[in-house]
Amino acid sequence: MQTYKVEGMTCQHCAKAVKEAVEALSNVDEATVNLEAKTVTIKGNPDHAALKAAIEEEGYELI
Repeated sequence: MQTYKVEGMTCQHCAKAVKEAVEALSNVDEATVNLEAKTVTIKGNPDHAALKAAIEEEGYELI
């Protein structure tokens, strides 16, 4: 599992958008978003560039 910081999430809608975007990527089995900690934990091995692009496409920033 890998955990990443995601800037810009402020509500449950934000968390859901990030979760769905990440889970749509290949090599991702599951994604868990912690809104309070502003993190996404990923079970799997996604391409980092694709992960960053998917999160940024939703309007958030992968740190």
